[in-house]
Amino acid sequence: MIGWFIMMLILVSIILIGAIIVKKNLHLWLPHYLKRKLLVKKTTQQPVHLMFCFVDHFEPQWGKDISIEQERKRVDDWHINYPKVATKYKDADGVHPIHSFFYPEEEYRFEHLDKIADLCCQGLGEIEVHLHHHNDTEENLTQTLLSFTQTLHNDHGAFTYDDEGKKLQYAFIHGNWCLNNSRPDGTMCGVNNELVILKDTGCFVDMTFPSAPSDTQPALANEIYYATDIIGQPKSHDRGTPVAVNKTESGDLMLITGPLGLNWKHRKKGVFPQIENADVRGSMPATPERVDLWVDSAIHVKGKPEWRFIKIHTHGTQEESQEALLGKSFEDMCQYLQQHYNDGEKFVLHYVSAREMYNIVKAAENNEQGSPNEYRNYLVAKPNYKSSYYSGNKD
Repeated sequence: MIGWFIMMLILVSIILIGAIIVKKNLHLWLPHYLKRKLLVKKTTQQPVHLMFCFVDHFEPQWGKDISIEQERKRVDDWHINYPKVATKYKDADGVHPIHSFFYPEEEYRFEHLDKIADLCCQGLGEIEVHLHHHNDTEENLTQTLLSFTQTLHNDHGAFTYDDEGKKLQYAFIHGNWCLNNSRPDGTMCGVNNELVILKDTGCFVDMTFPSAPSDTQPALANEIYYATDIIGQPKSHDRGTPVAVNKTESGDLMLITGPLGLNWKHRKKGVFPQIENADVRGSMPATPERVDLWVDSAIHVKGKPEWRFIKIHTHGTQEESQEALLGKSFEDMCQYLQQHYNDGEKFVLHYVSAREMYNIVKAAENNEQGSPNEYRNYLVAKPNYKSSYYSGNKD
């Protein structure tokens, strides 16, 4: 009787765990995550250089029935308050935390970008491209990206041209996590060859992921890799070729993913670990245990594990997240990073923008030596931002 009860208990547990795995879409990425946990060695030569990048789906119009006054208040909170907190902290190179503002094309207002560009002029941020679209076409997407990047360049100084002077170079985050038409229902994008269009219009890296527990999450977790478009197939970036030292570039577009894993120190109902997806918001501040998980994810270019890349993300205009991003929680994160991961012996901290992170990845791919700080502008140059608010000297 006891044996039968135990068997039934095990069966119910298996069914329950299976249901949770499917509900949270763990089956999409957990196999690769577990495989990588077994294969990636945590020990490496010292010191370990940490490239820390904060990317923001910066959406002033987020929500329903948002007035222009509320939009302005959201942008002003960043324009006024971010310098107050960010300038208190410096990395090993003397650089303040850099916020990468991925601004939505469909929400463009000159006045908002003028204030963000002022932060960029102060060396506290950089502007990149964000886009929400639905049932789109190749032709319209191409025109949208070319037009928007040109506007941001002409009016705010964002981006620089490639070596041939033909394309403005930019980083990208897809709205609703739907890169390359990756939702199973086909909504929130519509373009199956988006990777190619992004590359052709000047995009050098995508930083959309992780998106777990969304069903748009790729199979590859905690990787920096090249994805190749498969003609007619959505979610071509589900697999790819990891970026590796001294290996020829392979793929249509590089993807730099942020930390993804299981947080066993924070369990739901005391049993099930919470998904750690590098999302920072009011309900999920950047606690020390989360920072440790980000570092421990050990995202790196294969063959150069002593350079680790930590890309976290947020939706910075949402009011419930202001304390986590512009208040004490943000300052606690910076203090913890600098106290525990910037001793110069075991760890060296580098605050980087999305563009700088890409440049340092490419330097690692080419097996460059020395400090990552030397390669912040390795391939894609620093933009010459301009703002009507700014009259000082840029960093």
